[in-house]
Amino acid sequence: MLAALYIILITCMMSVPAEAQNVFEKSLTSVRDNIHVELWETTSGEITPACPADWSIRKYILHGGKQEGVDIIEIDNGELTITVIPTRGMGILKVVRGDVRLGWDSPVKEVVHPMYIDLERRGGSGMLDGFNEFLMRCGLEFAGDPGVDTYLDFYEQEAELDLTLHGKIQNIPASEVIVSIDKNPPYRISLRGRVDERMFFGPNYELWTEISTEPGSSSFRTDDVITNQDAKEHEFQILYHCNYGPPLLEKGARFVAPIKRATPANDLTAKRLAHIPDYLDPSPENTQEEFNIQMYGDDRGMTTVMLHNAEADRAATMTFSVEQLPYFILWKNMGPVESGYITGLEPGTGFAQNRRTQRHFGRVPVLGAGEKRRFTIDYEILTNTADIKTVEEKIKRIQDGRKTLIDKQPDTMN
Repeated sequence: MLAALYIILITCMMSVPAEAQNVFEKSLTSVRDNIHVELWETTSGEITPACPADWSIRKYILHGGKQEGVDIIEIDNGELTITVIPTRGMGILKVVRGDVRLGWDSPVKEVVHPMYIDLERRGGSGMLDGFNEFLMRCGLEFAGDPGVDTYLDFYEQEAELDLTLHGKIQNIPASEVIVSIDKNPPYRISLRGRVDERMFFGPNYELWTEISTEPGSSSFRTDDVITNQDAKEHEFQILYHCNYGPPLLEKGARFVAPIKRATPANDLTAKRLAHIPDYLDPSPENTQEEFNIQMYGDDRGMTTVMLHNAEADRAATMTFSVEQLPYFILWKNMGPVESGYITGLEPGTGFAQNRRTQRHFGRVPVLGAGEKRRFTIDYEILTNTADIKTVEEKIKRIQDGRKTLIDKQPDTMN
């Protein structure tokens, strides 16, 4: 009998993939399985006792005001803490390493539940009622400025559609949320979420995102896969609206990047073309600036951009593929602190113009039936001058002496 049980046990173990035996998984939200875990936490001592860095994950729910019912997941890898909002499209509220924060001080102080967001309010700018994250994804059916565009209606006839600012995906709660931890080195911690943008006679997109980091690391990654679940092709757009405020943003802070081409988004920005890398003190006298940029890539098609403070001893970097994300927006709002002192570093499949304008310039990609597209960005927080100089040299090597083309005027459909 014991021999038979042993054989059964060994057979069962062999039927489980080796990967599954070495990975801890916990489902925190599942529409499929009707799961919603309200409070949960775990630590390195429980899952990876041999890991040299202490890490922890905590899941909780916000209460009060417009943030009632919002899910929050904090990943502390022992060096940096990543705060994720599954309720808001798996956006990232902030990332902190020591005295450096990726994020900003918005007039919107609560983490607003999507149920309180009317995207069509104020001429289609209603998403701003909840705008305070470090990372907000824009898309997927459309992204960019509000305004009128065309679409095919129920009868496959062309009709007009009022687009709202930056699309819908950030205000859709995740349907599946799973924590995954490798039990073996390097003990990678991953938070996976699925966000669906679907409707009858409309878009049918599935976004799977994975936000991951290694214990003790100063970096993290977002790895997104968008799938068109429909039986016919559809246009789509995605823009990674990454928002930085103090302490990185200040007078004398600089944006460093291997710029191939830069175009002002409007006439006001055209007056600031000589100051693309520079930042001002917050002031009511300052106007918004928006530069539409294309980056050079290295021999693998990868590029890196960096924002560092005035002393060049604190910085944040973003590394991504120029094939996956060929366009980049540098947005500056140097207004008063009370109104939101912020700069946006925003790689995407297009710029932030209305989809109709983007289509005119061939910047609206198409996903075929069942087709997938992947978008990966690596982020790092740097806290010393030597590391920042190393990244500056890396960016210079990517530029490789190639010229930057500066357009004097915005590109328009006229």
